Amino acid sequence: MLLYPSVNKLQEKTDSRYSLCILTAKRARDIIEGKPILTEDESERPVSQAAKEVAEDLITYSRPEGLE
Repeated sequence: MLLYPSVNKLQEKTDSRYSLCILTAKRARDIIEGKPILTEDESERPVSQAAKEVAEDLITYSRPEGLE
């Protein structure tokens, strides 16, 4: 269960829960593949680490125009 950052706080960073899920999952895969961790606080789980990076605005996304 993810306690920090809260899902409500994370959802403010994206336009939908789906976007949040995709963003976090893609970043977690990057971490598993060995890409560098962007925060100083390392977590045991890649998904938790990815969520922390999203909460700290280290990972963002942009929706291509015309796909709204």
